[in-house]
Amino acid sequence: MSKKLLRKKLIFIRKKKFKKFENIETKIFDIIKKLKFQINTIGGYYPINYEFDCLPVLKKFVEKKFLVSLPVIGALNQMSFFNWSSDSHLIVNKMGIPEPVSKKIVYPDLILVPLVGFDKNKFRLGYGGGYYDRYIEKVGKFKKFTTIGLSFSFQEIKKLPLNKFDKKLDFIITENKIYS
Repeated sequence: MSKKLLRKKLIFIRKKKFKKFENIETKIFDIIKKLKFQINTIGGYYPINYEFDCLPVLKKFVEKKFLVSLPVIGALNQMSFFNWSSDSHLIVNKMGIPEPVSKKIVYPDLILVPLVGFDKNKFRLGYGGGYYDRYIEKVGKFKKFTTIGLSFSFQEIKKLPLNKFDKKLDFIITENKIYS
């Protein structure tokens, strides 16, 4: 099945099966404790289209004095992270996604990544713009960071169709399992 058809099918299923996670931040904080480097800055995302809602997790990070950021989409399908807190002003971009208006660019130590689908090898299917793959490739050349995909277990696919641009995540967390 093509990525385009798979994406459409998974988004339809996600809309029907969407639910809230309970205590997901505990799983994320457990992963952070196991990492061999210091985490100070977190990159999250503003959930759309029945994605896993990571905003409660990001608010917990803010409470624990982490610097939190959200992505801003730029020209040529580029993405950068900018400072965010729960009382930050947001504007809606051309894709309908709220973004911070902060001018302070952030290079996160940990990035929470939204998923449309994933496989057991920790490859993800996104919306097809390549924003996260480009970001991981570009920033990974000069900064060490960890990526955690947030997903529902029903979004797992036996094997995703991949291309040379697809980047593997470090972890994927579902309500049932942590892939590491």
